[in-house]
Amino acid sequence: MIDSVEIIGLIAAILTTLAFIPQVIKVISTNSSKGLSLTTFIIFIIGVILWFIYGIFKSSISMILGNGITFFLALIIIVYIIKNKKTNL
Repeated sequence: MIDSVEIIGLIAAILTTLAFIPQVIKVISTNSSKGLSLTTFIIFIIGVILWFIYGIFKSSISMILGNGITFFLALIIIVYIIKNKKTNL
C-alpha cells in the first residue's frame, strides 16, 4: 500500500512531468529548439538521472516514475536541440 507521503510524491511527479509535455510538443510540432540551452538540458538530465537512481535506492515509486518519464521527455528536447544545431551549421 502507498503511504500518504508517497501520494504527495506521486502528485508532485505527475505535475512536474506534465510541465514538460507542452515544451516537447512545441519542439516537435515546430521542429525548432530556438532559445533552448543544450547545456541547461544536459545538466538537468544528469540531475534527473541521479534523482532516478536515488528513487531506486529509496524504493520510491514516485521518484522512479516521475524522473524516468521526465528523462525521456528531456532527452527528446536534447535530441532536437542537437539536430537543429547540426542543420544550422
